[in-house]
Amino acid sequence: MTTALRRILFWGFVTLTALFLLVPTLIIVPMSFSTTPQLEFPPVGFTLDWYGKVLTDTAWLAALKNSLLIGSATAILATTLGTAAALALSAAEFRGKGVILALLLAPMVTPVIVLGVGIYMVFARWGLSGTLPGMVAAHTVLAIPFVVVSVMASLKMVNANLAMASAGLGAGRWFTFRRVTLPLILPGVTSGAVFAFITSWDEVVVAIFVANTETRTVPIMIWNQVRTNLDPATAAVGALLIVLSAIGVMLSYKFKETR
Repeated sequence: MTTALRRILFWGFVTLTALFLLVPTLIIVPMSFSTTPQLEFPPVGFTLDWYGKVLTDTAWLAALKNSLLIGSATAILATTLGTAAALALSAAEFRGKGVILALLLAPMVTPVIVLGVGIYMVFARWGLSGTLPGMVAAHTVLAIPFVVVSVMASLKMVNANLAMASAGLGAGRWFTFRRVTLPLILPGVTSGAVFAFITSWDEVVVAIFVANTETRTVPIMIWNQVRTNLDPATAAVGALLIVLSAIGVMLSYKFKETR
């Protein structure tokens, strides 16, 4: 088999795999412009009325406000805690370091339904269920692993001698971090923040356990609509989520390119 034929087969396989993963997701985009009150494919006609319905409906707007508020707070909190954890784990060698790292990354591999049940049982005792702080705390648990991974990857690209040189010139730890370390790892920190926001924005399973009618997010609204009243408005929201997630991934990739 020639090199050219292997390359063609490889890219053909990659293309088919990408289409297999993306087509079922992207198919809702044209369905969101249908003029019929039910989901149809291929769509009938073309209208933006369903997007207008979403942007004027009080329930959808409240859910959007909650998603933006919770996502922003989650990104800030997860980025702060995740960056601090990554710095601590990268700067020191101690017994049990691997265990601590495994615990920090556990939410990334633990089944979400298990996390949802566990968080609900704990938050119910603490009085956090159905509150915005509870939603932020739950989403932060899910988002911290992405920040830790991203920042630790950036720290591996940083020359440790730069921080040592700063300390040798009389700079304190905070000054060294703010003026030397942070600018060098900023792409990783920013990328982690973007992933933290996207994790919160798209999360539905844990949110169902923790949220109430006042703290419903956009994914919960979509879940309720799918169960009760599936119409092109739901597809319109899904299309908006796809666009937002794509923008977040592109921003994350752009930040990584600058390293």
